[in-house]
Amino acid sequence: MSALIEPRQLSDESGIVWLEDIGPLDYVRQALDRLPNRGGAPAYHRGGRMVGYAVLGPAAPASRASGTFLRRVFWLLPHDRDGRPTGLYRSGAPSEAVDPRTVAPRFKGYKTQRSEGGPESAAMRELGITLPMG
Repeated sequence: MSALIEPRQLSDESGIVWLEDIGPLDYVRQALDRLPNRGGAPAYHRGGRMVGYAVLGPAAPASRASGTFLRRVFWLLPHDRDGRPTGLYRSGAPSEAVDPRTVAPRFKGYKTQRSEGGPESAAMRELGITLPMG
């Protein structure tokens, strides 16, 4: 879950790679995965599709126990809002979801009115303003 990601776990990130345009995506799911390398597209073993991943800097240490690296992976499931706008998540979002526009290296991002499917006022839309959800 996004809420369980600690800032220190992201301290070695040097970049975020998006595999598709995040412009139309209200939210993406994120998780920390143990991966065999610091960069490059990781193997993907979830349902749905991977939409992005974090890249670590060259000084990022491997786990002493497993030799793996803790990296973020961003994905969507077939029943998420981008695939089923009137489905389960027509409002609200999964607990591990964040607005991809709020994600940056070393910063986990957060939910916004857009990611929660909530209506923004006409004035807010006109000004391009979204409020953080927490």
